[in-house]
Amino acid sequence: VQLVESGGGLAGPGGSLRLSCAASGFAFAEHAMSWVRQAPGKGLEWVSAISSDGGATYYAESMNGRFAISRDNAANTLYLQMNSLKSEDTAVYYCAKPSVWPGGTLAALSLDKFLAARGQGTLVTVSL
Repeated sequence: VQLVESGGGLAGPGGSLRLSCAASGFAFAEHAMSWVRQAPGKGLEWVSAISSDGGATYYAESMNGRFAISRDNAANTLYLQMNSLKSEDTAVYYCAKPSVWPGGTLAALSLDKFLAARGQGTLVTVSL
């Protein structure tokens, strides 16, 4: 399994960035995918998830309405469109392949036991 994120960088408050994740080494179209992030000095936090066919999307409450997850199964690529960025969105963002779907809260997708693989991350910095 290989997951390679790109698209991070510096954005001002209220700005936008689009992250991409190129997936290989597994049947991408058969798996739900997610994004998690790690802010400086903090643990992993679940951001968003999407079903294998893209028909269902899920967001952490603080991202709902600002972020949009999508995927292109033909291109084996996962995306995260981030709008209305805030300073608290500053973090390293990781594309992740869940090992199993949590039975309870989707926030558990940030836990190691639910992460089959994640990429090396891409840094997003929101600052003036």
